[in-house]
Amino acid sequence: MDGLDGFPSLVVHVGQPGGRQVSIGGESVGVARSVADVAEFLRRAGLEDAPLDDPDVVEWRGGGSAIWPARPVDPDEG
Repeated sequence: MDGLDGFPSLVVHVGQPGGRQVSIGGESVGVARSVADVAEFLRRAGLEDAPLDDPDVVEWRGGGSAIWPARPVDPDEG
């Protein structure tokens, strides 16, 4: 399904430890750990002008753009 102005629908899925899965047009494009990562996925898809705060373009599942899960603890760090 296409979003506003022909942009493919972008979904930022419910957070899991380490980030939030992102899909564009129904295809998984990776895990975002911040809004900047979501913007980078869009840029790579040629959609750098897509408005992240427009619900017709981006569907934030499990919380909005301010909700980011903690990264898993690496037992080898620290």
